[in-house]
Amino acid sequence: MLERLRQELNQKQFEAVTTTEGPLLIIAGAGSGKTRVITYRIAHMLDKGIPQSQILALTFTNKAAKEMEERVKEKTGRKLQNLTVSTFHAFGVKVLRQDIERLGWRSNFSIYDETDRNQLIKETGRELGFTTDALDVYAVGNLFSNIKTGRWTWDDPNPKMRGNSQYQQLYQEYQRGLQLYNAVDFDDLITLPIRLFREHPDVLEQYRSRYKYIMVDEFQDTSIQQYQMMHLLADRNVAVVGDDDQSIYSWRGANYENIRMFERDFPDVREIRLEQNYRSTETILAAANGVISHNTNRKDKALWSGNGSGRPIEIFLPENEAAEADFIAEAIQGICMSERRSYDDFGVLMRANTQSRAIEEAFLAANIPYTISGGSSFFQRKEIKDVISYLRVCANHDDDINLLRILNTPRRGIGRKTLETLNQLAREHSCSLWQAIQKTLQLEGIHSQADAHHELQPAGSNDFQLLDDGGMAEEHSGLGIARSTLVELASFVELISRWRGTLLSGHGLAKKVRDMVQEINYWDYLISEYQKNEKAARFKFLNIESLLQSLESWENGEAANGGDASLFSYLNRITLLSRDDMEDDTLKGKVNLMTIHASKGLEFPVVFIAGAEDGIIPHARSIEESEENIEEERRLFYVAITRAQHKLYISACRRRKKMQSVVEAEPSRFLDEIPAELVEYHEPAAAVDTETALSMMAAMKSMFQRK
Repeated sequence: MLERLRQELNQKQFEAVTTTEGPLLIIAGAGSGKTRVITYRIAHMLDKGIPQSQILALTFTNKAAKEMEERVKEKTGRKLQNLTVSTFHAFGVKVLRQDIERLGWRSNFSIYDETDRNQLIKETGRELGFTTDALDVYAVGNLFSNIKTGRWTWDDPNPKMRGNSQYQQLYQEYQRGLQLYNAVDFDDLITLPIRLFREHPDVLEQYRSRYKYIMVDEFQDTSIQQYQMMHLLADRNVAVVGDDDQSIYSWRGANYENIRMFERDFPDVREIRLEQNYRSTETILAAANGVISHNTNRKDKALWSGNGSGRPIEIFLPENEAAEADFIAEAIQGICMSERRSYDDFGVLMRANTQSRAIEEAFLAANIPYTISGGSSFFQRKEIKDVISYLRVCANHDDDINLLRILNTPRRGIGRKTLETLNQLAREHSCSLWQAIQKTLQLEGIHSQADAHHELQPAGSNDFQLLDDGGMAEEHSGLGIARSTLVELASFVELISRWRGTLLSGHGLAKKVRDMVQEINYWDYLISEYQKNEKAARFKFLNIESLLQSLESWENGEAANGGDASLFSYLNRITLLSRDDMEDDTLKGKVNLMTIHASKGLEFPVVFIAGAEDGIIPHARSIEESEENIEEERRLFYVAITRAQHKLYISACRRRKKMQSVVEAEPSRFLDEIPAELVEYHEPAAAVDTETALSMMAAMKSMFQRK
């Protein structure tokens, strides 16, 4: 085995793979075979006789975890059912599902995504009397996340929010709401396990005694809390793999200083640097090294390549963003023709999504197929969230956010006044909305749906009558809820209770969900919502069918592999899914238009970096704030450069439209950091005369005929 490893790995990779005991820091430069090293390392540990159950490998996306696990299976030829390869958040779910009751939640808790979190913030704000203008839900959500994860404190100087006692009260009520609804948000998936480990040492000891070998991928992207989780779990045999030059996620809590902390906390750490790049040409690597060397707070390393020098980096200075977009489109078409490349060989990288409009227009005009990252997740579409909300409420009756979503979807005539009454009852009794509905029905002597159809007797002297829209007198209960509404509430409770029993028992989950969608008449609801556009209703219903098909595929896969195909498992899976996990074969054969952040971990034969201007990269806010922020922007530019395998084109506009005016633009300061001998600058092309244009057309025609 060792001899085969020597043949298949370079010397540094071999050392990283075979060093299994003690703390290990692997500094893995861009394109240096990091995933290969991790795969071989796990396979080597298994070959040495280390039990699968003692190995824990943590990474950041489900896609990366799945790829890692599949590669190890392929390498070892084993099923590896006891090997734990997981994202940090999925591992947090596993810990909480086992022991969250010690913290006051029930084990069947719901995980709120950003949409659910924002809805709870809205509801909580409304209860506390916040006006719509005073409640920027997105900003408040970011504030709460930063407070919860310790990046900010309430004493930090920010007059808009952090020092405001109203927002502190809102945060406290938001936290109470989460526990009341038996739900956690994404930040809780890291912070609550840490709290559990610290408050209950016996729980921590269970995990420390099980996982004797821990690996962390993309270590430079770990947050302080993720580092704390790892540190609590790790004994001695812990290996972390990262590259401080690719730390670009400080805005979501990543802390590249964790590498320094690791060295302090594990003083006998061994460091191995992977510096041979297998991806890019020597020219591209030399450019990347030239740029990143200007950062002061980093570990020195010099990537090198055996792939040859390659072509110079070409820098274009178009007049404006429209000219820039035309240049990119024309260059892609030209390279496709001259080098017989397919469109998916190209990556077009931007600092911000706002740059995409002009490029998309140019691609559309030139009939260039493309895909752009950052679109809405499939699971964020309304019709999908509606169906998922039914499943969540069936799984967890106390999930108020999802219950509120479906209580009147499809419409049941349950109005705002009824909801206010139920919310008031829930507050008075410190219970969930579902429990408030049950209390209401019990107060009226309704114990089943059938009871609801009987004549309701007056509940006391507070009974009163109101006229409905048709002028008919409608009898109301002692709580002021109309009899017809009580009938609908009883019907809803019966529906959810019955489907809970069905969905949580036996197999065939996808078929059961399809039957439930049919019973609630969701198709009729779509038709009523889109009375003038049946095509839109059909499209949305087809989305539901796609959801059911994906559920069926997942269910069959889990069952075949001996996994957990329960409703709870499925709901946790789709909550943890991120956009990069949504595989789509239709994206093949299309130009990849994406932000630099989204490109991390990818590579393309030909890369265009658009908008390399001061104010864009580095971002204007970074220029104003601090040198530390400039260094992160430089790391971002470094990541962009190192996505390129063979060719790299960079464009910087002379002028760019901002708001309603056109402003002069300056090339990014990072361009001057690329060694001059590696670069070819191109000025805007002069207008082509008629004779030259006809000659070019003839040449293109000849090329097409040869093809």
